[in-house]
Amino acid sequence: MKNLTTNRLIKLAQFCFCVFLLINFNSCTKEDDITPLGSKETLNVETQALVPDNVTLISGCQHTITPEFNSVIFAARNYTWSAQPAELVELAVDPLTFAVTVQTISEGNVTLTLESDDGEVSASVEVIIDDENDGVLKILAIGNSFSEDALEANFWGLANAAGKQVVVGNMYVGSANLDTHAANATSNSNSYSYRKIDLDGNRTVTSSFSISEAIADEDWDYISFQQASYESGLFDTFINPLQTLYNVVKGQNPNPCTKYILHKTWAYAQNSTHSGFVNYNNDQTTMFNGIIEAYSQAENLIPTAMVVPTATAIQNARTSFLGDGFTRDGYHLNDLGQYAASCTWFEMMFGESVIGNAYEPDGILPYYKELAQHAAHEAVLSPNEITILTDFATAGGNGIISEPVFINFASSGNPEGWNAYSSFLEGSGIANILYPSGGFTGVAATTTARFRGLNNTSGASSTTTDLNMPDEVSRSNFYSHALDWGSNPGLEESVIEFTGFQSNDTYELCFYGSRNGVSDNRDTKYTVVGATEQSATLDAANNATNTVCISNVQPDADGKIILKVSSGDSNDNSNQFYYINAMKITPQ
Repeated sequence: MKNLTTNRLIKLAQFCFCVFLLINFNSCTKEDDITPLGSKETLNVETQALVPDNVTLISGCQHTITPEFNSVIFAARNYTWSAQPAELVELAVDPLTFAVTVQTISEGNVTLTLESDDGEVSASVEVIIDDENDGVLKILAIGNSFSEDALEANFWGLANAAGKQVVVGNMYVGSANLDTHAANATSNSNSYSYRKIDLDGNRTVTSSFSISEAIADEDWDYISFQQASYESGLFDTFINPLQTLYNVVKGQNPNPCTKYILHKTWAYAQNSTHSGFVNYNNDQTTMFNGIIEAYSQAENLIPTAMVVPTATAIQNARTSFLGDGFTRDGYHLNDLGQYAASCTWFEMMFGESVIGNAYEPDGILPYYKELAQHAAHEAVLSPNEITILTDFATAGGNGIISEPVFINFASSGNPEGWNAYSSFLEGSGIANILYPSGGFTGVAATTTARFRGLNNTSGASSTTTDLNMPDEVSRSNFYSHALDWGSNPGLEESVIEFTGFQSNDTYELCFYGSRNGVSDNRDTKYTVVGATEQSATLDAANNATNTVCISNVQPDADGKIILKVSSGDSNDNSNQFYYINAMKITPQ
């Protein structure tokens, strides 16, 4: 009903224009030919009103029925709607078009009657009101990788832990914006990957799917739209395609009670290299403010039941000691970011707090779960304002590593007992390295010279090393190349700084690098700079058994140890690729 006032004004203007033309036409006729405006000889008067014979709704549903009148553009008579029995529904009538919005209250059959005040014209429609629903919440997202991040990873688990039954569908086209979705919906394109999570949590992926097929697949309670991330803060990009997409989808949807919602996606990390970041002067705050403003306006373009404030949840989380540590590449969410996004969806869908939800996603410790839950909860309470998470400003630790700690260089699938180093970009890292038991060390790791990228599957599996790595650790790596690779300039070295050490204790640092399926030498050099500088090399090519360690490493006077990863002297790869998959820091 958000557009009702606008529609009235447009129609009223059209009506006034018609009257203006009629008055001017009559003024040009002879006086003897002038007929009063109200007479049937001058203006057509409807003799019939057309409404559906019947409509089936669920209780708690809102649906609009718009009558059509013969012979006229606008009804010349005045009309009144009535309901029998009246207690099963609430009615709201548009006085210009006489469209009636029906809010169903409880189960039963209702006869709605439209009758002109002069008694000349009437029509009726039978409204069949079924019980609320089958107890299953069904959501279809028409989106891209951002709806994948927010819904596919954790939403079902959160709902299941709270005793809720859900079905989730995601119509996925990578990087698709609203223009793409509107065009695909209009042309009935089958260019989508349809990802579906059923009642039991089983996920299936079907390629070459169309929006109309997805709509017909379930009786959806909610259908979600979102703008592509790079245009998410630009309101002008919403105006035409969002309305087109809504109209096509609603026209294809047999369920009149489906609610349409918007997913407000998040701003990029400040270190993001995404080409679309230039739309916001490469500034996270500018992008976030643009998103808030754009979606605040966009929700008025269509009948929007709610806006899911994932953007605000991620921005809230960034006020914690983790800072920007919620993306894996500067724009897609890492495991913790995905969990925070799903927590936001949970609160919005069920109207209950996510704080304390018992779902335990793999690789996320209780303290981080609590942080993400609070970030989402505060976003739902204040969707257009950033809430500073003061309880999570610091995490503790004394700056002395007293037992071995393990670091996994991967964007997802982090196993228990390992620290996830989930982004390869400058400025990313681990805000506070954890012990396997979950306690904080007080030591941080930050990338000061980026890696080229990450690969979650190119390393060896079934390894036999002193690190005792699960396959999800050994298979993933950060990589760089010393020489140019296509359009990518060479990176002489990639650098990580470990800071926060509070003693002169010494440590042993061990490294593992692996790149499977190659036939050349991928010699990688690990240089550690603290109070002194030491180096070791390891051939990463098809490596499943070897690590290298550097002993007696002492932090410098500022409590810092620098790790430089580069190509080794024996590396004969044409681009001189080098790798780091995992490492361990052990006190000596």
